[in-house]
Amino acid sequence: MKKILPLALAAVLAASGFGPEKALADAVPGDVVVTLGADLTPAQRTSILNEMSVDPQTTKIIDVTNNEEHQYLDKYLSPSQIGTRAISSSKITLGQPGSGLTASTNNITYVTKDMYINALATAGVKDANVYVTAPFPVSGTAALTGLIKAYETSTGKVIPEANKQVANEEVVTTAQLGSQPGIGKDKATQLVTAIKDNIAKNAPKSRADIEKIVRDSAQQVNVNLSDADVQKLVDLFDKMRSLNINWNQVGSQMQQLKDQIGRMANSSQAKGFMAQVLSAIGNFFNAIFNALTSLFK
Repeated sequence: MKKILPLALAAVLAASGFGPEKALADAVPGDVVVTLGADLTPAQRTSILNEMSVDPQTTKIIDVTNNEEHQYLDKYLSPSQIGTRAISSSKITLGQPGSGLTASTNNITYVTKDMYINALATAGVKDANVYVTAPFPVSGTAALTGLIKAYETSTGKVIPEANKQVANEEVVTTAQLGSQPGIGKDKATQLVTAIKDNIAKNAPKSRADIEKIVRDSAQQVNVNLSDADVQKLVDLFDKMRSLNINWNQVGSQMQQLKDQIGRMANSSQAKGFMAQVLSAIGNFFNAIFNALTSLFK
């Protein structure tokens, strides 16, 4: 009987789906899952695990393949841009409820930390700190796929495939917008953040509503968009509108990014005020100079 009971229990657990993968569904703040690019060399894997300060014997590790990158990015990037190797790796640490999303990166050239926050919030990831790294400069496209896989594993929550797809499309659209002269990655991310915030506040009902939000948000963060850029963003966010996205949750997860926009706006207002003060002072002294000049004449 002592031998039979453990076997029976194992069989029940396997049949009910509560194997080792499901055990992490009862995740608590502080739980860590690591994703590694499948094409890292053994030495690179060891180096990255050391960099992340994780013990491979006690930490859940997931490999991300180049095929998975192509699965989510082929519609938006050329094969040459995606490449043939999965290198970028990530660490996700679950945070306290309501803590929002934070991110940092190392050796990632295409995707910024703020783009990861934005895309993960769109996908439905919440309350986590993420770290993305590579042994040498890489795009970082494999890491987004890995982070979503890691979140699903750690929480037991399945993110809908359509949400994963649109999150990847968002990263590419933001990066492409950020590569344009006069915009840059920071401004592009601020724009996407502002659009999401305004969608949460205004609940658009049509494509026309989305276009108005895109144009208003561009004005809000002082970004000049071409009509083609506007339509690309409208296409993206109109697609999001059709999904079951909790926009209030998305907004709460991006608080760090929204605070940046607030600081930017306050900085602009302060600069505008100082410019007015300096202009008034300059006009005052010009008036005095002109008055004295007329007296000596």
